[in-house]
Amino acid sequence: MTRAYVGLGANLGNREETLQRAVSLLTAAEGVEVLAVSELSETDPVGVVDQPRFLNGAVTVETTLSARGLLDALLAIEQSLGRERVERWGPRTIDLDLLLYGDEIVDEPGLRVPHPRLHERRFALEPLAELDPELVIPGRGRVSELLAALH
Repeated sequence: MTRAYVGLGANLGNREETLQRAVSLLTAAEGVEVLAVSELSETDPVGVVDQPRFLNGAVTVETTLSARGLLDALLAIEQSLGRERVERWGPRTIDLDLLLYGDEIVDEPGLRVPHPRLHERRFALEPLAELDPELVIPGRGRVSELLAALH
């Protein structure tokens, strides 16, 4: 079993309901056990700022799936919840990001773990710090220290 962390985000439709449904679908996924879910927080968009505010959080899971297998499961959940990829960093009904997969560093087509901008994104670091303030992002450092550096 590998411990992994998944970022949750939504800024279209009933955001809270969609995120709760995503967690339910993740719980039901073969080879995935949801251990903890952070509080959800309203956050400002990053990148394309002319869009609705996001509701963000994170989930701790243990999985027997590979990093690629977990990503595929996340993409399938997004698709089942109506995710359409129209504009990079644009509005979305659901966004599930594989933030961390154990202490592995993965860099292959379509999959980079840790998530490439994780260390500079408060909306991702805050829920991770809630789930595990001692969590270390491989190659970057402790989540709590990275978050403190953003202040």
